[in-house]
Parts: sequence; structure tokens; C-alpha cells
Amino acid sequence: MSAAIAMPEPRALLDVTASLLGRVWRERCGAAAAQGHALTMTQAHGLPDLLARVLAGRGVLPGEAEGYLKPRLRDLMPDPDCLLDMEAAAERLARAVRLGETVAIFGDYDVDGAASAALLAGHLRALGVPTRIHIPDRITEGYGPNAEAVRALAADGATLLVTVDCGTSGHDPLEVAREIGLDVIVLDHHAAAETLPPARAVVNPNRLDDLSGLGHLCAAGIVFLTLVALNRALRREGFFQGRPEPSLADALDLVALATVADVVPLVGLNRAFVVQGLTVMRGRGRRGLAALCDAASLDEPPQAWHLGYLIGPRINAGGRIGDASLGAKLLGTQDPAEAARIAAELDRLNRERQVIEAEAVAAAEAEMDRELGLDPDRTVLVAGSPEWHPGVVGLIAARLKERFGRPAFAFALRPDGTAVGSGRSIPGVDLGQAVRHGVAAGLARKGGGHAMAAGATIAAADLARFQAHLAEALGAPVRSARAAEALLLDGTLSAGGATAETVRLIAQAGPFGSGAPEPVFALPRHRIVDAGLVGNGHVRARLRSRDGQAIGAISFRAAQGPLGQALLNGVGREFHVAGTLACDRWRGAERTQVRICDLAPCG
Repeated sequence: MSAAIAMPEPRALLDVTASLLGRVWRERCGAAAAQGHALTMTQAHGLPDLLARVLAGRGVLPGEAEGYLKPRLRDLMPDPDCLLDMEAAAERLARAVRLGETVAIFGDYDVDGAASAALLAGHLRALGVPTRIHIPDRITEGYGPNAEAVRALAADGATLLVTVDCGTSGHDPLEVAREIGLDVIVLDHHAAAETLPPARAVVNPNRLDDLSGLGHLCAAGIVFLTLVALNRALRREGFFQGRPEPSLADALDLVALATVADVVPLVGLNRAFVVQGLTVMRGRGRRGLAALCDAASLDEPPQAWHLGYLIGPRINAGGRIGDASLGAKLLGTQDPAEAARIAAELDRLNRERQVIEAEAVAAAEAEMDRELGLDPDRTVLVAGSPEWHPGVVGLIAARLKERFGRPAFAFALRPDGTAVGSGRSIPGVDLGQAVRHGVAAGLARKGGGHAMAAGATIAAADLARFQAHLAEALGAPVRSARAAEALLLDGTLSAGGATAETVRLIAQAGPFGSGAPEPVFALPRHRIVDAGLVGNGHVRARLRSRDGQAIGAISFRAAQGPLGQALLNGVGREFHVAGTLACDRWRGAERTQVRICDLAPCG
């Protein structure tokens, strides 16, 4: 018998085995196969070495490079009928178009729900179909369809109800819809149980019996495919003879916005949605998005990160602490005055949300610091307070996960004895599944979600039991994920090599986001020559390489953490610096900036 040969661990980049955040640094493109693919892209396809390594590190094969760099919808669009129930959904919508029925649209209160509702309503109205949109109030109605709203929509004349970005778990309210004579179509992407709700069609690639392979799409992507199928059905019937067919290409801005804001993987079809949707958005044809860009002081062509960090949060602010319907109204209006008014209100709500969030996060972090001081091996964090607004618990959970590197749940404790919470997870740990098991075990009244994000409503008295369930269900995978955690870097650069031209070269591999991480580079042995606080807890710094070249840097929300403290107290010292690159434009000049994500003392 031959003994198995243990393969040695790849060497840590710059010999960093324990950074200030406790991570080992490794090359993303370190495997021999990936290096071979990068070399082929450089030699056979003429790509610059840096760009080739970025692509190969994201699993792109040499023959796929051209399509990856220039994704085209026509090449990546599937036949919509590959989704289960799509034919039934398109036929029922086509009937509503032919008969001029009133269609009710029930959406979620986040960006994906607002964009999906506006996308569907806009297309149906262009076909002459009257629509009614209902976005539930997060606090008084909660997530998903509810019986009272369903009855109200039917009383308003609707004969067809379409749920977007929700409905898969809405069994009881959709049973009410069936009983009062409403046909129902569910267009969703959330994880589904074995038993589906009563509906004419449930189009959801994450149904257990769906084999389309499109589970990475957000709800707006599903709605877009449904409208492609609807147009095709109407075309077959001759509906467009003598009348124009509404352009779906003009609606890709909404799909791009939802795809980025909902943090679905930017792979395959999603990449084409975002690339082509950004092109549409830059034309400023949608009044609401143009007004929101102006309200956010966005003075350059929108990029993918703008959607996630500037535009998306403002739309979400309505659903979090204000009027949940504002986002869908903004995205659907073509009235410049109304667009400006709603955009200004969402911008105001977003500023208010930031204040509420900052206070709650500070309290939650202090609580977790105390608890981890007593039990540093705790694998799942659960925090709750009657002072927290239910609309910001997801943001609190995200900050706790980011700060402490483990799954976190934050709950708003309500006067009626319930706790409404939202959780965020780390790669390799399925939080949504754990929550669904908790619901099945009677530990939560309702809940569900994805691997990386979930929500739950429980009795406040059951908070400790729910935390114990999460710890038991997720303890082993959390420990494994944390033990294997490494910072993957796309190469090394010096301050002199981190130019605006380098940033533009890297950007060709974008858009970046979930499933397509933004490239991270190491700057070896750079001295901190200046550091200080800026904004709301950010730390800015100036770095200098050994050959005398300097570059600006920033570490976001780092002031109280190990990175911020190292920068503030490390002036004059050398560090290996890890971060992403961005161009800072000021008064017509371009300056490259490093956004620091980790530091390691030089040996």
C-alpha cells in the first residue's frame, strides 16, 4: 500500500501568518492551475499580467476571459421557460393584458422589492394594464403578504395578485387570496420549503424542484425574465401588431440596482445585468434614479459600488424608518417634481437612519465586548434591546459580524413581548437554514432567509433558547470557517505602482461584489507618515514606500478597532498594508487611495 502524501500548506504571502485581524495572507492566484491560466491569458490573449491574475484568481478560464470582461445579455440570457411555472405565469399575465384586468403587486420593503415592483408595474402600464402597488410597513405588517392587505387590494378591483421578492412562505395570506377569488403569481428568490403556497404559479429558482440553475438571481432578475416571457407570449398572440412593444432594455437600470443592493453573486447573467444596467442608468432616463443620484451628491457616472453604498441605502431608508412605499414610488415616477421631492425625503431619512444606527451599534458592540470578555469562544452573537428601531437591526447585525468575525443576530424587543430580529453570517455558515430549523422546532414564530442573511420573529422570553439553538446548530461550522479564514490577495504593489492607470486596468474585471470580490493588494513595508481621524469613526493615513513614493489611505469605521489604533499609534513605523484601490477625484485631479482592510507588522 502506498501512503498518502500530505500536501504542504501554501506559503503565507509576505510570511504573514497572523495579521492584526488574526488572518493569514495568501495569494488568490497561488495555485499552479490558476497561475497557468493567467499565463495563457497573457501570452495567448494579450491581457496585461495584473488583469490576467485578477481574472484567474476568480476562476475565469482563458477561453472565458473575453466574455467575462464584456458580458452581453444576448449571450447569457436563458430561455425563461427553464424556470418552473414560468409558462403558467406568462400566460396568466398575458390574459390580464388582453382583458385589461387590474393587477395588484405586493413587494418587499427593501431595494429588491421596490425595484421589482416598479419594474413590473412600469411594464404592465406600458401595456395598458392598471396596477396597484402595496409595500408593507416593516413594523405594523412585517415581511410578506398579509390577509388584510390582500383583501384591500381585491376590494380595490384587483383580480390578479403578483408578489415580488416575497410570497414563497406566505401560505395563509395567499390561501385567503384564493378564497376571495384572486389569482396569485409568486415571483421570488428566497429559499422555499417543500410545500409551496397556493398560487397559479410560483416562479422561484430556489424551489426544491427547480433545476434552472438560476438561484443566484435577485427578485428583479426573476421579474425581468418573466417580462421577457410575457412579451413572447403576447407576440405569439399578435398583440403587438400595430402597437409598439415596450423595451425591456430600458428597465435594466432597475435590475442592476436590485442585483447589487441585494448582494447576490455577480456571476453569469447577473454580471451582464449590472454592466448593461449601469449603461442605462448613466443616461439618466429614469427620473427617480437621476434625482436620487443628485440628492446623494453623486457627480460622476454611477458605478456598481455607488448602487450598494449611496443609492441602495437611501431607498432602504424608507422601508427602515419611514414610508416603505417611497422607494417603489420613486423608481416608478416620471414626474421630475415628484422625483425630486421623494429623493429629498429619502435622503433625509437616510441621514436620520445613520444617527439611529450609530447609537445602536455602539451599544451593541459594547455589549458584545463584555460578553466575549467572559466567553471568548462564543460562536454566534445575539444582542437585543427595547431601544433599537426594528428597521436597523439588520444593520446592527452586519456591523457586529464585521467587527467580531462571527455570525450575529440583533433583535428589537417590542412592548408586546415579541422580538423582531435580523442576522448576518460569515462565508461557509448557513444562517438561514438554522433559522428555518428553529421555526420548525417552535423556537421562533416565523423566520427564514439565505445562507448569509436571515430574519426571525420570536417571543422575547425565548431569546436565550434561540441563541442556544443557533450556537448548537452553527458552532462547528463557525469554528471551521474561522480557523480557515485567510485574506486572499491579488498581488503586491508599491505606492508608486498604485496609479490611476492601475485602478482603471483592474476595473475592467468589474463589477465587483458578492461572488466577484474586489481585488485586494499588499503594499509591503510601507511607513505610516501621518494618520488622523476623519468623518464618523474613519481613520485616514499617508503611507510611504522605501523608495520614497507616497499614497493616501483610509480605513473605514476603524477608529476603535485594531486597524485604526495601529494607524493612529503607528506613525513612523513600517507595516505590510492590505487594501483595495480607488481613485479619489478632487478639483479635476486624480489621486489613488488605498482602502485598508488589514495590517501586519513587518518582521
